[in-house]
Amino acid sequence: MRAVIQRVLSASVRVDGEVVGAIDEPGLLVYLGVTHDDGPEQVAWTARKVWDLRLLREERSASDVGAPVLVVSQFTLYGDARKGRRPTWQAAAPGPVSEPVYDAVCAELERLGARVARGRFGADMRVESVNDGPITLVLDSP
Repeated sequence: MRAVIQRVLSASVRVDGEVVGAIDEPGLLVYLGVTHDDGPEQVAWTARKVWDLRLLREERSASDVGAPVLVVSQFTLYGDARKGRRPTWQAAAPGPVSEPVYDAVCAELERLGARVARGRFGADMRVESVNDGPITLVLDSP
């Protein structure tokens, strides 16, 4: 599993002009990519890491301050453009595999106490964010 985590002042996701997920206060925007062999261990590890990482101001975590988390699925995180001009997506799990994993990460974050907003899986989304810092971290599960 791969996550790109940004510290934001606010963030929102629109689908067909409608806001489907938003955070209107400082928190985390997480772009989440799923690969073929991701399962419960990666779900638990990734959710816990996102929740506990000290990325917010004054070296605090989302769990320390109850900051919201907006999670957006993004299969392109597993794109490979090392060869040629057209990326391949072979490392990205297909929708029927990755959607339940994405949902499980969101559910695990909620179980840990996070207020979770979501994008819409598989939709053509417009993501807006105000990055704070900027702070951006790429996180790969073991």
